Amino acid sequence: MNGVGERTGNANLVTITANLQVKLGHEVLPPANLERLTATAHYVDELLNLVPNPSQPYVGRNAFAHKAGMHVAGMSADVRTFEHLDPGVVGNQRDVLPSELSGKATVVSQAQRTGVELDSNATVRAVEHLKEREHRGYHYEAAEASFELLLRREAGEYEPLFRLESFRVITEKREDGKVQTEATIKIWVEGERYVRTAEGKGPVNALDRALRGAITDRHPHLADIELTNYKVRILDEAHGTDAVTRVLLDSSDGEREWGTIGVSENIIEASWEALVESLEYAFQPRKAPAPGSQPAGQARARPGRS
Repeated sequence: MNGVGERTGNANLVTITANLQVKLGHEVLPPANLERLTATAHYVDELLNLVPNPSQPYVGRNAFAHKAGMHVAGMSADVRTFEHLDPGVVGNQRDVLPSELSGKATVVSQAQRTGVELDSNATVRAVEHLKEREHRGYHYEAAEASFELLLRREAGEYEPLFRLESFRVITEKREDGKVQTEATIKIWVEGERYVRTAEGKGPVNALDRALRGAITDRHPHLADIELTNYKVRILDEAHGTDAVTRVLLDSSDGEREWGTIGVSENIIEASWEALVESLEYAFQPRKAPAPGSQPAGQARARPGRS
């Protein structure tokens, strides 16, 4: 499964199975089981504590991803122009990725998939806001949850999870070589002030623990959100340690995964932004997507779950 092997890997039975059945017409699996191929592949990765390969054929997050105006316009006219099969056949889904090359078609398509209602003025603002933020280093192709929050803000459908008063992070390295990190946050949730302090294995972990300690009193379901991946990239290497930093977080509630982004010259601030948006995305009320569209967020359901 997934080509996992002890040293150099093995033949990927997920891809081979799909090729034999979809391309060559051999019934390797009953169609109903083939529709669970994506969920099963991700379940195996979860058992092995591996992050699913987004570029894996058929079942990867990027396998049916589309971006840029002309590309999306072609998809709107006929999906066969850019897809070799219906992603639902293997249990995957279509994803329209925003970028500064995107036009109104991409923004409208993404809004429909997420159930966000944008009028013409809000659509224009969203396109301009997207271009401006991508010039600053934001990269929404891998942060679909942050892009949905951007659309919600433009549509007036955004509900903030809390109001930040301040946060502070202290990292101490001792003479014995041990490193201890402590975070303190002060926030307002529904008119009530919360002050929480927590220790962690690093600044992001400490902030995460402190924030959850404050908000889970009012929103206990957010305690189930887990951070599954944390990626940092330096955007302007010539500036050295004061360069702009991009942080990408992947989060999961056990059923789906989503990505969020933060950008700042301060890596702690960038991490905080991505962390907050990962929780705010889970907090937003969900609407049914428009008829004919597919729901946003990459499904990660375990086999056998409804």
